[in-house]
Amino acid sequence: MKLEQYDSVYFLGIGGIGMSALARWFKRKGLRVAGYDRTPTPLTHELIEEGMEIHFEDNIACIPGYLSKGKTLVVFTPAIPKNHEEHNYLKTQGFTILKRSEVLGLLTRNYKTIAVAGTHGKTTTSSLIAHILKEAGKDMVAFLGGITANYESNLVMHGQVNSNTIVVAEADEFDRSFLRLFPHTAVVTSADADHLDIYGDHLQMLSSYKEFMNQIVRKGNLILHESIAVLANEIQHVAKETYGMSRGQFFAGNIVPISRDGFFEFDLLGVSQKFEKVKLGVPGFHNMENAIAAILVARKFGVNDKTIRAALESFRGVKRRFEFIIRKPDLVYIDDYAHHPTEIEAFLTSLKEMYKGRKITVIFQPHLFTRTRDFAEGFSKSLSIADEVWLMDIYPAREEPIPGVTSDMLYNDITSPVKVRCTKSDVLQKLAGHPLEVLATVGAGDIDTLVKPIKQMLTKE
Repeated sequence: MKLEQYDSVYFLGIGGIGMSALARWFKRKGLRVAGYDRTPTPLTHELIEEGMEIHFEDNIACIPGYLSKGKTLVVFTPAIPKNHEEHNYLKTQGFTILKRSEVLGLLTRNYKTIAVAGTHGKTTTSSLIAHILKEAGKDMVAFLGGITANYESNLVMHGQVNSNTIVVAEADEFDRSFLRLFPHTAVVTSADADHLDIYGDHLQMLSSYKEFMNQIVRKGNLILHESIAVLANEIQHVAKETYGMSRGQFFAGNIVPISRDGFFEFDLLGVSQKFEKVKLGVPGFHNMENAIAAILVARKFGVNDKTIRAALESFRGVKRRFEFIIRKPDLVYIDDYAHHPTEIEAFLTSLKEMYKGRKITVIFQPHLFTRTRDFAEGFSKSLSIADEVWLMDIYPAREEPIPGVTSDMLYNDITSPVKVRCTKSDVLQKLAGHPLEVLATVGAGDIDTLVKPIKQMLTKE
């Protein structure tokens, strides 16, 4: 199958972060792009402004009339339910319909691809790699799982698309999507248990990670976190390097805080030549690890240390990844995408370290009934790091409710001095006038729609 045979692409779930990056790619290539999504968002508004036709009602009458089955590729996200009217109609009409991961696999197969996998850290790490390559003047394109602050997009491109183009892509473990990729270089940041509704158990998930690593092309590169190095013990056809915060072949040393807001300078140790006083444009210990992985990749692709150093310092992060919304002496407000207990623990531990002695208030929206059920104990424990926990209802995304699975499963075991149950509709009212020092909104659902109104309320106060 060749993508060149199509002149139109229709997306079911076009507002998804991975889907919209593909939509932007096809639009840049000159194809007609249209799609459906459940609800309008700032991202779908941007896509409409970029010339894409989007509607928000599952209705076959809304499908553009110019779509022909011989010249139209339909792309869907696994979040689309089985009873979706448009999806089923297009299927019965004989349209070519592919998952997002299948299209990404087809797009990347003719290019030297860098794939970043992991339960945590893949969006920031892939964005760092993309930023370094772009700053180095490489012909490149990156399909990212977040909106980069430097480029205000999840599609980053530089130069011409040719045989030398480097493709950076997130390798998503959900639905085993990453098994569609056969990269030249792979980064694996972590492999904590997640998506157990897909895998059944952690061992099955780890087995898929091994399969992904085996798909790296012969004499390619595997860069993986030292904590999961054992997963690659049997992989012999690639060059392997490990990294970590304080262990592995490459790690951080001589870490010096350069501000009170969690920004650090560090040396990269384990390299043959000196790489000292690396300054990173985003805060947090976890981002030092992400930066080390990005440095190792950039060197594989011939980027010199001077360019790498400048790019790391000019990197402004990814929207909803430790994103400062308000940063004043008396009030800090940060928004973060964390939706797994390990991510929440890392995030809140960093906040505690950065703002010692100040009250940490977190508003958390659980994401998925299955994830809440599978990791309830871990969620309660990690959230309890905060001084105050405000707990919203579960965001269902693609799932139907599971009897007995609610936010109360977490709430009852949270041990923070203050805990509050709230909903999306009443959280602003409850928050009004509440004394705050360091506030964080956390979650992967639609909690991000509260960021702007919370900011407006707090700046008025």
